[in-house]
Amino acid sequence: MTEGIQNALNSAGPQADNIAGLWWLMFVVCSIVFVLVMIALLGAIKNRTREPQFDSTPILEPPPEQERRRRNVVVTAVVITVITLFVFLIASFSAGRSMSAETTSKNGLVIDVTGFQWWWEFRYQDVDASNIFVTANEIHIPVGVPVTLNLRANDVIHSFWVPNLAGKKDLIPGKANTIWIQANKPGVYRGQCAEYCGLQHAHMAFWVIAESQEQFNAWRQNQTQTSVTPANDSQQRGQEVFLSSTCVMCHTINGTRAQSHVGPNLTHVASRNTLGAATLSNTRDHLYQWVKDSQAVKPGNRMPQHNLSDADFQALLDYLQSLK
Repeated sequence: MTEGIQNALNSAGPQADNIAGLWWLMFVVCSIVFVLVMIALLGAIKNRTREPQFDSTPILEPPPEQERRRRNVVVTAVVITVITLFVFLIASFSAGRSMSAETTSKNGLVIDVTGFQWWWEFRYQDVDASNIFVTANEIHIPVGVPVTLNLRANDVIHSFWVPNLAGKKDLIPGKANTIWIQANKPGVYRGQCAEYCGLQHAHMAFWVIAESQEQFNAWRQNQTQTSVTPANDSQQRGQEVFLSSTCVMCHTINGTRAQSHVGPNLTHVASRNTLGAATLSNTRDHLYQWVKDSQAVKPGNRMPQHNLSDADFQALLDYLQSLK
């Protein structure tokens, strides 16, 4: 996952290009203004130190030539400032208009995004109901294809932000927002909730994986399948542990009687790169830590502690790791 640089200036899509272009424009102009101001300040200090000492009587009527020169300097500075502000206004309006263009005209992928405390649910829509599926904390998208995201919050205000691909957009309870993203090159990009939403706000992240159309189609085909059947006795025992414990009260595993929607869908949990909304890498040791006592890893989340025997824990891990 080392490619996932969360950097708005390392743009990888048209939305992020607009933001980066606006940022660089403001940076260059503001840098020039800063340099000019510093030059003027140093020049004034230098001239002041060269002036001979004289009494402090104020000059009520400065020489006309000096007064005219100073007035011209002030007028020129005001004109340049107004022009600069108008340039910023036009550039900002243009970037904002491009980013808020109607997504209904984008013939691409549609994903319903729901923010929870503190994880993300992604539902891939399709005209064929059999191709609709749900995953968590990880989005796969094909390169060069616009993706419409329908944003909703389940509890408090969250904000969807993938700096490399687009600006942020809020998820507000009771309100539906829309944003579209597009990746112009393959890569793994980190997203983050950008609106403070409680204790584990900092650990509410996700990954966007941009890949070729062929790779995306293969991934999507796998995600639409029901969960794999246990292949051995240990996995069979692990499934029994899952379905007879509190796990079944919160999670869905398609193809089993586990159909709750309180927590993330686990039908293909082993195919994901991270656990706990990008808090831990998806390894057996981390999975054990997360299932046994997620509060020790991510305090305040809604997953309870599980008190199972070591044999049942190992069987449960075998089962969960088979769900690819």
